[in-house]
Amino acid sequence: MGYFVRTESNVNLYVEDLNPEGNRTIVFVHGWPLNHHLFEYQYNVLPEMGFRCIGIDQRGFGKSDKPWGGYDYNRMADDIWMVIQTLQLQNITLVGHSMAGAISIRYMARHNGYGVSKLVLVDAAAPTGFTKETAAQLFSKASNDRPNMLEDVADIFFYKNTSRPFSEWFIRMGLEAGSWSTLKTIISLRDENVAPDLAQIFVPTLIIHGIHDQVIPFSQSHILHQSIRNSYVIPFKYSGHGPVWEEKDKFNQELVNFIR
Repeated sequence: MGYFVRTESNVNLYVEDLNPEGNRTIVFVHGWPLNHHLFEYQYNVLPEMGFRCIGIDQRGFGKSDKPWGGYDYNRMADDIWMVIQTLQLQNITLVGHSMAGAISIRYMARHNGYGVSKLVLVDAAAPTGFTKETAAQLFSKASNDRPNMLEDVADIFFYKNTSRPFSEWFIRMGLEAGSWSTLKTIISLRDENVAPDLAQIFVPTLIIHGIHDQVIPFSQSHILHQSIRNSYVIPFKYSGHGPVWEEKDKFNQELVNFIR
């Protein structure tokens, strides 16, 4: 079922809550410029295995409100805190992909990991995100032809070619975001740095990263591993930036093994 959670800044966040009676809870947070449907191939499987799966549309994306401001990592980490607190979640596994990996790291430091017993970082845009050059190119394209920009992103997102309908689905997902929130989060991905937060993560942490990632280099997974105690890396050999799709069966199994 789906519903909205209001944050302290009076922004309504859309939450998809599957199998609320599940015995273990996984909170999924999507990366730029997508929404909770990023994890469609996890929602299809994990609730049947007894997990409660909660997908959050971050502010500015999907069905959530799209305010003009509030796209820095502190505010977006506070949004996650509000969802976890409002739903009274405990002992959860927090899964963050790409930009949400960085925001999840900020959450762990800023809110002392409230409610989180395990952390999963998937092709995380951390400790840094876009280079200045990449950010400038994406900002320019998104400002002038956002559908074309999203098509370019789809072309480098995956290691292997996807079907045309799949690519069109990906692009439609990106177009559900606000144009201004798409632009403002490009700036956040350029300017934010979560390196100082890494030492404040104390829960077991699984780092998943596609070795062919053209968005966030695989080398960044090693930086995270070296900086986060009690962490380990699983390389996904046949994935780019989207192992939740490209190697979905392996991803689901590794996630379940980590939680159990």
